[in-house]
Amino acid sequence: MFQVSPATDAAASSPVRRSIPNLRWIICGLLFLATTINYIDRVSLSALNPMLKKEIGWDDAGFGLIMFSFQLSYTLMFPISGRLLDRFGVRAGMVWAVIVWSAAVIGHAVVRTPLGFGVARFMLGLGEAANFPASVKAVAEWFPRRQRALATGLFNTGTNVGAMAAFVIVAAATAWGWQLAFVVIGASGLLWLALWLKYYRSPAEHPNLSAEERAIIESDREAPAPAVNVHWTTLLRYRQVWAFALGKMMTDPVWWFYLYWLNYYLTKVGGVSAMQAAKMVIIPYAAASVGSIFGGWISGALMNRGWPVHRARLGALLMFALGMPSAIGALFTGNIWVALTLLSIATACHQAWSANLFTLSSDLFPKSMVGSVVGFGSMCGGIGGLFMTVIAGGILQWFGSFKPLLVITGVMHISAWLVIRALARDFKQADLTDKGALEASPILRTGGIAVTIAGAVLMIVVSTKFDYIRESAKSLSTAISGVAASILVLVLGAALIYAARGRTTAA
Repeated sequence: MFQVSPATDAAASSPVRRSIPNLRWIICGLLFLATTINYIDRVSLSALNPMLKKEIGWDDAGFGLIMFSFQLSYTLMFPISGRLLDRFGVRAGMVWAVIVWSAAVIGHAVVRTPLGFGVARFMLGLGEAANFPASVKAVAEWFPRRQRALATGLFNTGTNVGAMAAFVIVAAATAWGWQLAFVVIGASGLLWLALWLKYYRSPAEHPNLSAEERAIIESDREAPAPAVNVHWTTLLRYRQVWAFALGKMMTDPVWWFYLYWLNYYLTKVGGVSAMQAAKMVIIPYAAASVGSIFGGWISGALMNRGWPVHRARLGALLMFALGMPSAIGALFTGNIWVALTLLSIATACHQAWSANLFTLSSDLFPKSMVGSVVGFGSMCGGIGGLFMTVIAGGILQWFGSFKPLLVITGVMHISAWLVIRALARDFKQADLTDKGALEASPILRTGGIAVTIAGAVLMIVVSTKFDYIRESAKSLSTAISGVAASILVLVLGAALIYAARGRTTAA
């Protein structure tokens, strides 16, 4: 007698359906659409800020607090979303996430106070935090290793397409009114949900997956690993987690900087009008889209040439890290178009880096834990983003120049690559059944104490200089961002100390 696995048994008992050619790329297309909608929802309020300032009556400080409410919930929800996705699966996880974030966007149409918009943005962050952990996990399930970075690069271009949609949002609000614009934007997510429910299943359960495509997906199957779910504090014991998390913490703030400050740079340094700046930023975002796709393609191309996974992935990361200092070159030209070209090279390299960094999570961990790893790492990236809000505002206020910021953002990726290289030196996938990882860890405890002390020092500095930061940056939300980031660093340090105590079981 032979035994049939549950997945095989389910597939055998389901009615036979016509296979869909290249189904994995259709799945990737759905992830691209979800990411695009995700970013359109995110930038909608910024695009309509001038209109809503007059309509609702908030000032710049009030708008900053509204945006901070999104950034805070978005950061905090990442590890929770990742955990839920690993437990309940990508299909169900994206259903609840899109419902929450679409309802939050539609909710913008009915509120009439700054507090109401703050609540709506907070709810938006709770839903949107699931998109990237879900997308990376789906790619890990549906693509062989040599194609994962390319698939990630393709869906990640949705961030750039969504960011460039500001003109469409303003046009819709002008034609229909801002309330109806929010309703239409939110409804687009619900329409996407219908396609998701129709087409998405895991490869083991999909009735339309052909045998040929299944063979491609499984062509470079990793060594068999039990589908275990470890406690989140146990995850912190694996240096592979920190290779990904520190990579995100050190480089995500660079993208936040470009997203928030590039328009202002063009107006302040380039002397162009706000409308001209809005048009010019299409160039670096378009370059970022090209970089995202090329960055994903290059590591797969290297693997096809016989490079092992670790050399191809780390080689691609190094290539694009070395391209980031191009932004520093903008300091040495008086031509705004030359400066914009150099900055566009940097945005392209960052998104190429991001495509490979996201894929690193599925290289270093089994598919059953990819959501948790991406969620934790993205939370660390969010903490870095909160600090960038304080640092960028402070530097611009105190020095009155973008020069220090362009230098900082130009070297962060190279520094992050060195950290990743040190922590993922042998590029071995984490063994989640290793009992040694459950023992008390003095090194982890020392690291946790150091992080906790750093968080405490940051908290003291930000708290005692709260009024100074607020007045210097001319923004209450900037000072609050510093406090929130300090608290999150403290929590991270406490989690490390707790994880260092040891556990009796991994599950």
